[in-house]
Amino acid sequence: MSITKKVSVLAVGLGMVATLAACGSSSDDAGGSGGAKTVTLVSHDSWAASKDVIAAFEKESGYKVKVLKDGDAGQAVNKAILTKDNPQGVVFFGVDNTLLSRALDNGLFQPYEAKGSDQVRPEYRTDQDKHRVTPVDTGDICVNYDKAWFSEHKLTPPKSFDDLVKPEYKGLLVTENAGSSSPGLGFLLGTAAQYGDGGWEGYWKKLKANGVKVVDSWEQAYNEEFSGSAGGKKAKGDRPLVVSYASSPPVEVVYAEPQPDTAPTGVADGTCFRQVEYAGLLSNAKNPEGGKALLDFLLGKTFQEDMPLNMFVYPVREGARVPEVFSKFGPQAKDPQTLDPAKIADNRDQWVKSWTSLVLK
Repeated sequence: MSITKKVSVLAVGLGMVATLAACGSSSDDAGGSGGAKTVTLVSHDSWAASKDVIAAFEKESGYKVKVLKDGDAGQAVNKAILTKDNPQGVVFFGVDNTLLSRALDNGLFQPYEAKGSDQVRPEYRTDQDKHRVTPVDTGDICVNYDKAWFSEHKLTPPKSFDDLVKPEYKGLLVTENAGSSSPGLGFLLGTAAQYGDGGWEGYWKKLKANGVKVVDSWEQAYNEEFSGSAGGKKAKGDRPLVVSYASSPPVEVVYAEPQPDTAPTGVADGTCFRQVEYAGLLSNAKNPEGGKALLDFLLGKTFQEDMPLNMFVYPVREGARVPEVFSKFGPQAKDPQTLDPAKIADNRDQWVKSWTSLVLK
């Protein structure tokens, strides 16, 4: 989720530009008495945290945090697997339930049960026998719509997957490549959950015939193609429907000047798929003790309560507070699609292969 998540003057969406400088050298993670100990976090581009929260961790733990951002979640996971024998960092954050089995099957993580794991809501716990990953956040992948566009065109926004293939929505939707983008894959899995093994391909044939546009990444879809986002307006995006997150609308409120009373974008509630993001201690990490401290921190109440207005995701820890502006404009989906992790593991690669042949060729 993990959803997500981006704030700059020119690009507003799920995920802020990181407040910490990205770095690519894992050699610092060895630490040592000769200099400050460093723990490198490898993540997707949507990582963000408040400076004072990171500073508090650094002061308490004695570790300096560095962040290496490696593109969209799908790209970041694939790169981490390729470099697992000589990892770029110590902790990887941002593998979600759509890609988790790929990471686990490839031995990306070593076991560690983070402090506070018993405070994680039961529905988000996984891999309980080995503790190779730690749940960190959750969010819903959903179609977002541009309220002004639909009002101007006197057209009711879609509410469901079924609506998206209707003639009145032809040429309006942009989504991400399911083979390289986490939200793109989540949207594909949502259709598989909705229509089943025998129906999702037929659905995508209809969606393709109805003019769906596919781009490589969430950043391109939301901040360039989507007419409803701040970034999309600047880029003159012309698609009023986009696959994004249920928590995208509060971003458009929080970072607008002046702040509007209502969000300029809405969510098609019947198109949502529940995403959970995890972090883990990388196999062969040079500074495992620093990584363990960082994982403990990610589950701590301070970081969990810092996430909603930084990465625009929901905490997984029981009792973690969510700011009113976030819950008001970005409530979690009431009845999102879900899939058993085992079913995702058994079918994901073939589904993506079939989807690629069907939609991109």
